Amino acid sequence: MSETIPATMRAMQLAAPAPAAERPLRLVELPVPAPGPGQVLLRVLACGVCRTDLHILEGELPPHRSPVVPGHQIVGEVVALGAGAELVAPGGEPGAPLAVGDRVGVPWLHQTDETCRFCRRGDENLCEHALFTGWDVDGGFAEYTVAPAGFVYRLPPGMTAMAAAPLLCAGIIGYRCLRLIGVVGQGAGLPGAPGGGGESAAAELTAVKERERWPDWPPAPPAPSDHPRRLGIYGFGSAASLCTQVAIWRGWEVYGVARDEEHRAMARELGAVWAGEASDDPGVLYDAAIVFAPAGELAVDALRRLDKGGIVALGGIYSSPIPPIEYPWIYHERVIRSVANSTRQDARELLRDAALIPVVSRVQEYDLEQASEALLDLKEDRVRGSAVLRVATD
Repeated sequence: MSETIPATMRAMQLAAPAPAAERPLRLVELPVPAPGPGQVLLRVLACGVCRTDLHILEGELPPHRSPVVPGHQIVGEVVALGAGAELVAPGGEPGAPLAVGDRVGVPWLHQTDETCRFCRRGDENLCEHALFTGWDVDGGFAEYTVAPAGFVYRLPPGMTAMAAAPLLCAGIIGYRCLRLIGVVGQGAGLPGAPGGGGESAAAELTAVKERERWPDWPPAPPAPSDHPRRLGIYGFGSAASLCTQVAIWRGWEVYGVARDEEHRAMARELGAVWAGEASDDPGVLYDAAIVFAPAGELAVDALRRLDKGGIVALGGIYSSPIPPIEYPWIYHERVIRSVANSTRQDARELLRDAALIPVVSRVQEYDLEQASEALLDLKEDRVRGSAVLRVATD
């Protein structure tokens, strides 16, 4: 498959941070970038709109590149390969290299140096010289973009561009949160909820194929317990809607916390056993909690509702100040920790599980030229699920 690559493209570009209400993104005509060594050129099909994009837009994250094209939940079609890209396996996993016509996803983590002390020990999300899509390099609010072949991911067969886009940041960062609190990863246990993997012949066949690729999957079942594992999720947007489905599939009870009834209703629709406001009492203690909302006071609220030995994961790249923490709230080995970026392992495993469950992406669709409206809707909590720009035909 091949196509004629134009000389220029449309893109939504940010020249300088400003409030979302001022709609600082501008539709511009830019040269189509040429793929460098080890890179691929992608025709962008869709790009998710993330709260991190909003933090970049409004300057809560300081500019790293100016002007910049935001967007880091990119689904694209490979249309050209840079020198040597045909020798690189996507996603950092051994396998067939990319070819023109392949559909891939591009996440927030654009590239690492692969040599620093964090990369060498397997913590590439903490790389000292990492570059991030839509912040350090131009992203997916455009008709074309380039990315390193080793940091893009083949998408599961049959997954549409619009459904895949939210998985590439909201899904991946949610999955990393779930890993750090013990819902997924080694020792997390088999999927245990109705609708989990292996209930149909097709699902079982897929699981067999996945076990061939992932010898340590699925993990051993957890020890029998009459105490259900409970997860509180604060801020019920795109990331919460996606990781809720994974957590329930893994046998956890989910408790959703959101400011407005529409998002609480979505939590219940997705299977949460309870949904309320932060000031409401769920009547239980959580074994773990994730805070996606960028409000520091929610970190303390989650900590106060945590059972002994529980973990609170802060899933945002930005937060307002966290109020003082009283020692009794963190005693009994309770933990509060931030979640920084993600690894290629997180991306690969999230896409694997999303296809097996399957995860349903609830999408609110916008045209490329409506990126400013999408960001303002996101800020004002008018997005139910995930905002996604449709850039080209799938």
